[in-house]
Amino acid sequence: MDSKRVHAPLPDLPTQGKNDNEDEEKVFGNIFAELESVDLPLGTTMRSIYDDQPNAHVRFMEKLDARIRNHDREIEKMCNFHHQGFVDAITELLKVRNDAEKLMGQVTDTNRRLQEAGREVTAQSGEVIRCRIQQRNMATTVEKLQLCIPVLEMYSKLKEQLDSKRHYAALKTMEQLEKIYIPRVRQYRFCQIMAENLPRLREEIKEISMSDLKDFLESIRKHSDKVGETAMRQAQQHRTFNSAVAKQASVGHYTKPLYSLNGQTHTHNSLQIDDDAEDEDDADEEILAAQDLVDFSPVYRCLHIYAVLGDRETFESYYRKQRKKQARLVLQPQANMHETVEGYRRYFNQIVGFFVVEDHILHATQGLVTKAFTDELWNMALSKIIAVLRTHSSYCEDPDLVLELKNLIVIFADTLQGFGFSVNRLFDLLFEVRDQYNETLLKKWTLVFREIFELDNYSPIPVETEDEYKLVVGRFPFHDAEIEKQDFPKKLPMSQSVPQIYMQVKEFIYASLKFSESLHRSSTEIDDMLRKSTNLLLTRTLSSCLQNLIKKPHIGLTELVQIIINTTHLEQACRYLEEFITNITNVSPETVHTTRLYGLSTFKDARHAAEGEIYTKLNQKIDEFIQLADYEWSMAESDGRASGYLMDLINFLRSTFQVFTHLPNNNNDHASMSGKVAQTACMSACKHLSTSLMQMLLDTELKQISMGAVQQFNLDVIQCELFASSEPVPGFQGDTLQLAFIDLRQLLDLFMVWDWSTYLADYGQPTSKYLRVNPATALTLLEKVYRGMKDTSKKNNIFSQFRKNDRDKQKLIETVVKQLRSLVNGMSS
Repeated sequence: MDSKRVHAPLPDLPTQGKNDNEDEEKVFGNIFAELESVDLPLGTTMRSIYDDQPNAHVRFMEKLDARIRNHDREIEKMCNFHHQGFVDAITELLKVRNDAEKLMGQVTDTNRRLQEAGREVTAQSGEVIRCRIQQRNMATTVEKLQLCIPVLEMYSKLKEQLDSKRHYAALKTMEQLEKIYIPRVRQYRFCQIMAENLPRLREEIKEISMSDLKDFLESIRKHSDKVGETAMRQAQQHRTFNSAVAKQASVGHYTKPLYSLNGQTHTHNSLQIDDDAEDEDDADEEILAAQDLVDFSPVYRCLHIYAVLGDRETFESYYRKQRKKQARLVLQPQANMHETVEGYRRYFNQIVGFFVVEDHILHATQGLVTKAFTDELWNMALSKIIAVLRTHSSYCEDPDLVLELKNLIVIFADTLQGFGFSVNRLFDLLFEVRDQYNETLLKKWTLVFREIFELDNYSPIPVETEDEYKLVVGRFPFHDAEIEKQDFPKKLPMSQSVPQIYMQVKEFIYASLKFSESLHRSSTEIDDMLRKSTNLLLTRTLSSCLQNLIKKPHIGLTELVQIIINTTHLEQACRYLEEFITNITNVSPETVHTTRLYGLSTFKDARHAAEGEIYTKLNQKIDEFIQLADYEWSMAESDGRASGYLMDLINFLRSTFQVFTHLPNNNNDHASMSGKVAQTACMSACKHLSTSLMQMLLDTELKQISMGAVQQFNLDVIQCELFASSEPVPGFQGDTLQLAFIDLRQLLDLFMVWDWSTYLADYGQPTSKYLRVNPATALTLLEKVYRGMKDTSKKNNIFSQFRKNDRDKQKLIETVVKQLRSLVNGMSS
């Protein structure tokens, strides 16, 4: 019963009735029942007695005494009931005691005699038992040893395999130990030690195999350039062989082993190719594929070990991560790679070696690397390679180096294409490299052209013998029937630079063609590339050199005339250059998309520039003579002869125009060209001279001019007119050349005749005698003459006489000045 049981409170003692006595008896009965039956402490029950009613414990004690008396009576009744039986039992036991004592003596005696008799048997049976136990132990030991010996043998085998670094076999042995042998004898301590050592041995094998893999990765990183070199050499031999086969395919049948990139050989019937003896000797060496130079066993072992250990994904992840790092290292170029072709070759060899190894791993293992992984790695590498080549090729200024770079890129692309990598972007890059190659060629040919122009004497080529003539004609397509009829010695119209320029343009075409080889492009595309690069040479490089040559200070008028003749012949030779390109590419010039050469416009522009320079130099020379003019503007009378500077100028012009008349005129084109240039130059010189003389008269710093100075100036203009009328250059019609001085002539006539009435009366009329005289010009000069007249009168101290004798002339001048000003104001308004 629970010690926390709640008891009913004892009833109120003073008000007890019949029912209350019954309840009281029931309560005390329950309490006595608990006291008699519960083994737990009685504190709770006793506390309920003393806590319920005042003096309840007195009643409890009374009831307890009554209860005890009842139990005593019951015990007494029971004892009285069983007393006689107890007495009878004691009496019978006393009777049996004597018999029991006799029996005990007999048993003791029997036991003594039995012990004495069995003592020897017991000794013999102990020995038998001990022998049986030993025999059983021996059998058990043999049985257990038979179970342990295979375990020990396998463990010894494991140690031997580990010592001989046969790690994959060691893992298989461990697996057998764990699954077959050790479970049979697991209860032994040495087996437990073995079992505990196996995970450690596995970790050691993993570490050893990983160390071997790291050594392998380091080794292939160091030797990838050798692998790549071998692969690229085989690809180059493969391409050379195929080229030789293609060339001799039309000759007959042939036999020769064809070495493929993967080391396999194929035999063709009846092949005869003239290879170098050295290549024949090295054939056996080249039969090995590039990947055969690498021992891949560490990769295979490590892969199998990690696969057996159930950690293949970790190995694959580590291998791919390390190869990505190595790829980034391989793709890093040396800073001076662009300086030599060997730098590019080492760079390409390392990359090829890297991807040859990856391709072999892809095909030799199952899943260590995937096609997607190698493609991703190649695309990353390709982007980096293209960026590196773009950067470093831009530093190359040697066309030979760029050409070798192109050949390396082609071999590099062919090699990797043979291993299944996409190289289209590399061939697209070659178009950019081609542009760089063309730029370096253009720079090189710029120096070539400049040297040719500097060494040229700008004189017609003298030909002494027919052999010399054939030599020149063999270098430059020159044909002239009249010159061919002439006897030796004779002169060709162009200078030495023309055939040299023509030959150099052909050399440029050859150099440009070298880049187009092995690009897998059609003849039409090659033809287009050659024509475009030749156009750049003509329109940019040669044109720039010609323009710079024409602008050089030491180039005189004679040289400029010769340059004009040279450009004419070069222009005529352009069609032969087109035929030259056509013969190389076998592409008809009538093809729709064929690019034309722009040499015509190039040489025309150069010719126009030379002509303009002739005119400019003539005008500059005229200005130099004009600067020597030293007029005495206040002279009273002229000297009666022309000024010395002007006569020197006219003599210079005569000798200069003699150069044009002495040019070869046996060719109609040359004659018309030289005549046109001479006429234009002569007209330009006369106009410039006339303009310079006019500006001299109208110079604002010149304040006054005497009539004597006007007369002297008139004599100089007359000499200019005589020069123009002497036909310094043939071909002018009538007085065309003299019209260059018509403005000066009419102005001076107006002052010399003093015919102001006619000028003013006929001004504006088409038939005016002084139609070319501008009122502003006339006014400016008249004011200067008027000031000169006044100054002269002051110096002679006869101004009063002047006013008296020439009053009418003074009034006339003032009237003319007013009228001229009104005309000028009318024109300005």
